[in-house]
Amino acid sequence: MATVRRPGAYVCGIDAAMDVIGGKWKVLILWALNERPCRFGELRRHLPGVTEKVLASHLRELEEDGIVRREAYDEVPPRVEYSLTPLGVSLNTALAPLGAWGRENILGGTYPHPTGEEQPAHGVR
Repeated sequence: MATVRRPGAYVCGIDAAMDVIGGKWKVLILWALNERPCRFGELRRHLPGVTEKVLASHLRELEEDGIVRREAYDEVPPRVEYSLTPLGVSLNTALAPLGAWGRENILGGTYPHPTGEEQPAHGVR
């Protein structure tokens, strides 16, 4: 289940949530996993610029916090998939209004999709 990194040190709920999603890449990992489960390499392709070390570290932290599930399959070659837990889905739901604000006020109504196509601001994310 979720771990608390700074027990007793949170000022408010936003502070606690930001501790879980803090950093440049965590919300983008959540965004990518919202579509479907992904393997490590797929996530790297969805997040250009992230290093293997940082991605692995963030996935580990999100797993420890109960946001991401890591499923290792007993296959040759080995296969590992990452997906959102119900807690992760609820976190993405909570982040949706923040994404809508960013699209409307920063991106001007459109946003780039991993496919390279622009998506309208009224979409899910």
